[in-house]
Amino acid sequence: METILSVKNERVKQWKKLQTRKGREKAKRYLIEGFHLVEEAIHYDALIVELLISEEHEDLAFKYPLDKQVMISKEIANQLSETPTTQGVFAVISLEKNQATPTFTKPFLCLDTVQDPGNLGTMIRTADAAGFGGVVLGSGTVDMYNSKVLRSMQGSHFHLPIFEGDLTEWFETFKQQNVPIYGTELNEAAVSYTSIPKTDAFAIVMGNEGNGMQDDLLAKTTKNLYIPITGKAESLNVAVAAGILMFTLKK
Repeated sequence: METILSVKNERVKQWKKLQTRKGREKAKRYLIEGFHLVEEAIHYDALIVELLISEEHEDLAFKYPLDKQVMISKEIANQLSETPTTQGVFAVISLEKNQATPTFTKPFLCLDTVQDPGNLGTMIRTADAAGFGGVVLGSGTVDMYNSKVLRSMQGSHFHLPIFEGDLTEWFETFKQQNVPIYGTELNEAAVSYTSIPKTDAFAIVMGNEGNGMQDDLLAKTTKNLYIPITGKAESLNVAVAAGILMFTLKK
């Protein structure tokens, strides 16, 4: 096994660049951290470029019998970690993968300029738990390979097709496939989600945390929904609202 102990090593500098979107896009790779995410990557055949193991966890080399293992020092692990206490295991994953072909027999979650990494990761994880067919990240949505998004997803991106693209174009595709599109907004023109019958296939669209969905997208949906609030809170967190809708509307 290769061993790298100095934080000044050029490879370490390249790994640290994966903590930024620009660095990930240039290298066409991203970095995951922790036992659970690494095990999910291995189990679901992610394209693992390198497995980095801290010297204090040398036994993991036998638990994860992969090629291209690199033993790193505790100091390097601490530099690469974006958590208060590192678990000492990382994997560099290739972004070059075959894009899945969408199938329209299951529901889709579409996200319009969602900015909070925790919200994005939670919604993707919830879509995975609800048995959705895929997630579409519209332009302006936070990078799904952000470390906070990865921690929130907990490996769901290895299970669930995730697409990026223009939501207007996706709307046209949904309509061609006779898939109803449900937007979300708070105004008198919207209808309560409780009035919508359960179905096998639909698209639900969640908007930006502060501004909601864009007006041009709201105008292109089948219907726009709201969740009645009976308490005194003015609104729901977008990830909570998405969870209610995903589990309620799916047949």
